[in-house]
Amino acid sequence: MFLALIVPGTYLDFGNLVPLRDAMGYVERGLLNDQGRLSGRAQAAIRPLNAADFARIVDSGLGREDAVLPRVGPMAEFDDRQVPFDHPAARLRMDVVINRALRDRNFRKSVLRAYSETCAITGLRLINGGGRAEVVAAHIRPVERDGPDLLTNGLALSGTAHWMFDRGLVGVGDEFEIVISRQANDAESVHRMINASGKLIVPSRIADRPRREFLQWHFENCFKQ
Repeated sequence: MFLALIVPGTYLDFGNLVPLRDAMGYVERGLLNDQGRLSGRAQAAIRPLNAADFARIVDSGLGREDAVLPRVGPMAEFDDRQVPFDHPAARLRMDVVINRALRDRNFRKSVLRAYSETCAITGLRLINGGGRAEVVAAHIRPVERDGPDLLTNGLALSGTAHWMFDRGLVGVGDEFEIVISRQANDAESVHRMINASGKLIVPSRIADRPRREFLQWHFENCFKQ
């Protein structure tokens, strides 16, 4: 039996889903024997990763493209010459994980994918002319207030809904019901913005839904009662 102890604040969801196989074959190539077939190690629930496999998996999971949806329209010209392959060392990939911009990008990818690019408060799914979703990945408990970059600490919100949530004009109750602050100067207009259910539109997968401790923290520390 093995137990992994993760230092608080260091966990990062992959922005890209990493398949067992890609166009080049198995991503975890240490599973193969000398004949290129899956070895008995492939059946092990827990197995060590060599440095090259680790770097390949992390590189695939974090990615280098910050677009969540494909661009549409004509593409600009680009240099398509092949350049020498320089695979980063595993230690370098570990160091890159702590980069704030990288964490923000992968947090955005994870949240928008889980919410299908749909605002959790308004229920609107708007895509701009460039093929990008017009929602942001908002932290429920902000990073500057020790909030982690976890999918369960995130909501997909449109610009106005994000502004109201951050300023405590709307909050979320124990059953995901959306509550309007008494300090909102136009509560009726805010109410009309909320989707017909009156509750957050959350991911279908329970494990991806907002954790109640984060919502409670927001209600107690940000929501203007």
